[in-house]
Amino acid sequence: MRRIGLAAGDLTLSALLCEAENPRATVVALHGAGANAHYFDGRAHPDVSFLALGARLGYTMLAVDRPGYRRSMPDLPGGQRISRQAHTVMVALRDFRAHNAVGKGVFLLGHSFGSAVAMTMAADSAAMDILGLEISGWGTAFADCAQPDALRLHWGALRLYPPGTFRSAASILGEVPRSERIEAFGWTATFAEVAARITVPVHVTFAEHEALWRHDALSVRELGDTFHGTPTVLVEHQLGAGHNISLGWAARSYHLRTLGFFDECLVARAVR
Repeated sequence: MRRIGLAAGDLTLSALLCEAENPRATVVALHGAGANAHYFDGRAHPDVSFLALGARLGYTMLAVDRPGYRRSMPDLPGGQRISRQAHTVMVALRDFRAHNAVGKGVFLLGHSFGSAVAMTMAADSAAMDILGLEISGWGTAFADCAQPDALRLHWGALRLYPPGTFRSAASILGEVPRSERIEAFGWTATFAEVAARITVPVHVTFAEHEALWRHDALSVRELGDTFHGTPTVLVEHQLGAGHNISLGWAARSYHLRTLGFFDECLVARAVR
């Protein structure tokens, strides 16, 4: 595991990199609002780190600090809008691909607000040979209890997370850029338009105890229907998980399921 910089035009984004030798593919993970790349390398329990598990299973794992976080924060104190973030990260990934082996291509994983950026990138998948998309903690309709000033209060019960999770959260959490606070609660109207332009396989995961988004049967069906152009769309629930799935006891199960989905995408391409 090492911290690297990614050149994105006049900006430099920071990222965590965990490389596999002769990678099957590369997984690019985008964190939620008020978090950073360390979200995908939880240290409260050995089973939690998505980056470590993915690398052991043959994927190069790249968790990017989105524009406006960590290294790029001084240059972008107000952050960037979703569409601009997607462009910035795509430019950074071109720089990464120029200097690193990525295997068969790139899979995108977005959590919470990072899902909007990942979806926007996937809608332009031809520009980056994107192989598939996983999103979690994001949907088309907010739960009745969701409030703009309570985005970080939807973790769920403490029992869903290993002891020490909240003590170690200081290295994971930070300020939410102003642009994200403005855009988060309006982007639901954009979800369907972006989803309709995605042509790669999609997997959507809702935590069993997700409190920010509606995930009843009707909401799940309506969300799945927005992905008109993808060959596969699966919407599932992760049992025993709260909003921050990758930090909880259910993290290993969720990560294995996600990597299994990515494996299936590779097999499907190989047998076409």
